[in-house]
Amino acid sequence: MVAPQWIGDAVMTEPLLRRLHARGERLTVGALPWVAPVYRAMPQVAEVIEFPFAHGGLQWAARRAMAERLRGRFDAAYICPNSLKSALIPWWAGIANRVGYRGEARIGIVNRRLPNPPKGERPPMVAFYSALSGDSGLESDRPVLHLPPALLEAALQTLGLVAQGYYVFAPGAEYGPAKRWPAGHFADLAAQLQQPVVLLGSSKESTLCAEITAQANAMRPGACLDLSGRTSLDQALAVIAAARAMVSNDSGLMHVAAAFGTPQVAVFGSSSPLHTPPLSDKAHVIWLKNDVTYQPVLDCAPCFQRECPLGHTRCLVDITPQRVLGFL
Repeated sequence: MVAPQWIGDAVMTEPLLRRLHARGERLTVGALPWVAPVYRAMPQVAEVIEFPFAHGGLQWAARRAMAERLRGRFDAAYICPNSLKSALIPWWAGIANRVGYRGEARIGIVNRRLPNPPKGERPPMVAFYSALSGDSGLESDRPVLHLPPALLEAALQTLGLVAQGYYVFAPGAEYGPAKRWPAGHFADLAAQLQQPVVLLGSSKESTLCAEITAQANAMRPGACLDLSGRTSLDQALAVIAAARAMVSNDSGLMHVAAAFGTPQVAVFGSSSPLHTPPLSDKAHVIWLKNDVTYQPVLDCAPCFQRECPLGHTRCLVDITPQRVLGFL
């Protein structure tokens, strides 16, 4: 199995893996290091192999070396990404049954190819990945993650946290600012909560999280604990799993919270929850595009742009902290 490189995509493959395991397949997942912990939180996965590849580039020699390590070990590979490079290792490793979408220039490399969805008509991510199993009726499946209690407790103890004693905010969004609820809104919300807020994010989001922390703590001392860039992904998963609730943008960590069944509020702006919603009964989605009480109508949403083409980002700015507070 060659896994996606983004956290959200990794979570969305869980129903596929669950179905493969249920029909008797022993699962080994090949994953990049920054998503490998997600697969270790899937009990049906027997082994996780971390691929030592940097983001971008074909890295032919490293992929060939990895393929040689895997030669003779597997009967089938389910190739989730559509890229050429993601299909090279199963091909070079001589895995007989290589399942994936047609993708880019993969004739002969992927020998069981599903047709690419028509442009603009890609199905929800769970259904997209689950189709690789060859089974039907998976569209309603929801990703599920699980951490052993001992691992969860050890992570919380290391970070000085108590289960259910805090909220989590994930204010980042890798794609760009058009998916990020304003920092000031996160700070205002944190200041109104009765329990502390833990901020999670990568080191790239440390400046954003520091801004939120400074504003919130000025309004209510001790409102925020900034852990951005200071936790491993394993620890971040534990923090989310044990949180009282989580508030986030449309991001990979949003899907993690849904898979753990953590109560959450997901704020959508330039993207659409019709395609990538948090799949959980405990999730509340706020999206002004489908809010009949919001005026004027946001004809510009969803634009799927990294930055607001109109410069106002009303789809996010006009979602008030008080509205989010109502779901917590």
